[in-house]
Amino acid sequence: MTQSVTHPITARWPAETPEKLQLYSYPTPNGVKVSIALEEMGLDYEAHLVTLADADVKSPEFLALNPNNKIPAIIDPNGPEGEQIELFESGAILIYLAEKTGKFLSKDPKTRYETIQWLMFQMGGVGPMFGQLGFFYKFAGAAMEDPTARDRYINESKRLLNVLEQRLEGRDWIVGDYSIADMALAPWINGLEFYGAKEVLGYHDLKNVPAYVERFYARPAVAKAINIPPRPE
Repeated sequence: MTQSVTHPITARWPAETPEKLQLYSYPTPNGVKVSIALEEMGLDYEAHLVTLADADVKSPEFLALNPNNKIPAIIDPNGPEGEQIELFESGAILIYLAEKTGKFLSKDPKTRYETIQWLMFQMGGVGPMFGQLGFFYKFAGAAMEDPTARDRYINESKRLLNVLEQRLEGRDWIVGDYSIADMALAPWINGLEFYGAKEVLGYHDLKNVPAYVERFYARPAVAKAINIPPRPE
């Protein structure tokens, strides 16, 4: 039986089609992971723009869905055993969607855990370190005279890129076939352009990583998903 979404968040972001999976997000590297997965998996969903402003992410309605006040989050009214499920944390959402659809997460146990391993590499390493790099290289932290923090995140980001460069030697994708690990990693690598940090990281001296990102963004579902939900004009 098809269920309809019921949640306090709908008071601020009403569901036009409450039978669909509801996405609450903004097109950042973390946000587009989920829109990319939804497009790649062919799931029917409705996207709601949740800006990064406190008025949105710290609103009582959003906090009722994600007490950690971060995008993305989803509500699937037709979750496991037909019950509504509410999820935050992009890695958890990717695993859930892959299991729901049976796509982009291998059923072979070895490959499955390898894929989750690289997803966790993004969640625990690439995302946080690249994010801090952005803060200390482009945003408020760039004004600090002491270079210690900036140098730390430049060096750590270089190290992580080198891990990926080695991993991608002789591979099109991180783990065999295209997977949720790629959906998590490639948007964060691509975000280095926004931070203006490619030169300082020696990005253009790499061979495998740039080719990987180009391959990823050539996928039609990715091209569609990178601005879902659309940024405000």
